[in-house]
Amino acid sequence: MTKKNSIYALLVVLLLAMAYMGIKAYTYALAYESHTTELVTHQGAKEQMKGQLSKLAKRILGDYYTDEALANIEKIKALQQYSTQEAKRYTYYFMTLLLLVLLSYFFISLRVFTFFGSLAAMSSLVFGLISPILMVTIHKEVEYIGDIILSFESKGIMGSIAKLWESGDYVVAGVIVLFSVIMPILKIVSLFFISIFMESNFAHGIVKFFKLIGKWSMVDVFVVAVFLVYLTANKGDVSRAEVEVGLYFFLAYVIVSMLVSLSADKMLHKNK
Repeated sequence: MTKKNSIYALLVVLLLAMAYMGIKAYTYALAYESHTTELVTHQGAKEQMKGQLSKLAKRILGDYYTDEALANIEKIKALQQYSTQEAKRYTYYFMTLLLLVLLSYFFISLRVFTFFGSLAAMSSLVFGLISPILMVTIHKEVEYIGDIILSFESKGIMGSIAKLWESGDYVVAGVIVLFSVIMPILKIVSLFFISIFMESNFAHGIVKFFKLIGKWSMVDVFVVAVFLVYLTANKGDVSRAEVEVGLYFFLAYVIVSMLVSLSADKMLHKNK
């Protein structure tokens, strides 16, 4: 096996490993979301009052009283903490593998780098779209009762688009679909086809389309930034907004797509 073939095989392995790490990060992100949702059900006003009564009973009866509800909450908290740690760990592994793919720029041709780079960007985009990106919690400290959660919602791009559409916010949903889903996919697909059909007549139309898409290269970042502000502002008094792994995947897509676009542009100039 030649040196080039060895590098190509390694890149294929890296991309497959990225997909695996992305799936694991996504799975644990959903588990964290599920455990948090379950935990929220134990932090309403009624549940907190029961908790205060249980603490009082524990002080009076001591070891003769076992607070099973509190034990269950502690178990859920442990699972919640484990899930978020694993989601972040696999996301870190994904980003490390992605960096290795990008470093291949120094060892392979621009055309091959554009091909593999577009696949890496697509992988990042997919996980960025389906994974949770923001967890919004509204809670309030009530005297004699404790910390009560008034509202909780975990948001991802695709899920939020569906909810916005159902609630009648068609303009916001349409803008997010266009610039955070359709345009990025078209951009990556154009890069992918340029790397394959660069020397064919078919490539001329793709090149024009690629240059048109390139003019909108930063709009997806702007739209997601506005999207995050919209999600938090829409909830009024936000007590806590926690960034989830989906945002890191989407930011990775933005960076990789920009680098691959530069590579494709350089490749096209050399081909002339």
